[in-house]
Amino acid sequence: MRGIPLISMIIIFVLTLLLDSYILWDILTYCRRRKKLCICIHVVVTVLFLGLLTVVATWRENSDERSILPLMWMLYVYASVYVPKLIYCISSGIGRLFKSMRKGRKINYGIYIGTPLSLIVFIFMWWGTFFTRNEIIVENVDIVSDKVPAAFNGYRIVQFSDAHVGTWGNDTTFVSRLVDRINSMKPELIVFTGDIVNRETSEMEPFLRILSRLQAPDGVYSVLGNHDYGDYMQWKFPSARDSNNALMAIWQKQIGWDLINNGRRFITHNRDSIVLIGVENWGEPPFRQYGRLGDAYPLCRDSIYNLNDDRFKILLSHNPEHWNREVSKTTNVDITLSGHTHAMQIVLDFFGYEWSPSKWRYPQWKGLYERKNENGDTTRLYVNIGCGEVGIPARFGTAYPELTQITLKRK
Repeated sequence: MRGIPLISMIIIFVLTLLLDSYILWDILTYCRRRKKLCICIHVVVTVLFLGLLTVVATWRENSDERSILPLMWMLYVYASVYVPKLIYCISSGIGRLFKSMRKGRKINYGIYIGTPLSLIVFIFMWWGTFFTRNEIIVENVDIVSDKVPAAFNGYRIVQFSDAHVGTWGNDTTFVSRLVDRINSMKPELIVFTGDIVNRETSEMEPFLRILSRLQAPDGVYSVLGNHDYGDYMQWKFPSARDSNNALMAIWQKQIGWDLINNGRRFITHNRDSIVLIGVENWGEPPFRQYGRLGDAYPLCRDSIYNLNDDRFKILLSHNPEHWNREVSKTTNVDITLSGHTHAMQIVLDFFGYEWSPSKWRYPQWKGLYERKNENGDTTRLYVNIGCGEVGIPARFGTAYPELTQITLKRK
């Protein structure tokens, strides 16, 4: 989280005063009982929030992610109050407009709609903080293919993604529950598809012992996400960023994770094997481009193994756009596992139809997708919506922290 620009803070201050002035106008116009008490409470609350904004505007960010957690919470508290206020003011304003156009008895029905609606939004936001972001769910996915070797029929993989442990500061409760839940599923392989931190590697320190408890017979494998390179920090020296990134690799090895940076691993059972490929973050602007699929597994058909061979291949790539733009078009990689989208931490379920603002940004934003490549081979993508949060400490609707259990089945 970067410092708040001055112009943005000025806009927020002005918006705050406008909203509270309008609400004061409504109190003076429609309040019949205890008007003075309502005015006093409203003025006191306004002054308190203007004071909170002053603290935010003068906040001095340093290099420690945990030091800006209070800033994140202050901004969220402000938003949880003033987003409902904005909704109320819009509803009341529309009601005033219709009231001025009507004859006879004039009632502003907007206040009777805006008041409960704003209360619902307030509860919705804090429900997302105290309940939704703590409710871990498991999605079960079967991958059926005639390329699955006989020894891997029924093979179980657990994927988790986008932990963003820095958002929890030093509180290890949720991450400990997450690790226990993964281990209870008894997977044969565990994969993590990037974004273990928010801005810098030091955020991992309180969680190292807990993350090291993850266990699977065939190991724990990981790749990096866009947040794992220190690109969101303002480093005083380039060497500081290099040290941060070196520490990321050291700590992942220390906790027993195999970090695959543009490489591959062969998982073997009874003379049968599958290929686990991992690329660094494949970023489109404004994210940097680190992923090199050709280095991880050759594309050249003259190689003894290549991206169109007959082996069953699993690709770990943080950004689903990698599958959309490259993998599904030029390779026969059987399943790509990604994260990154978070579903923008909001999913609304309307009788089975899911909507999220992430649809506006990513064609593949949640769940399983299939596509035929240029040779007619089926390639698949699974997008895990993550188990952590970034920016705001909440998940809304049905955007629960996700674990994905993937079962390979031989066709």
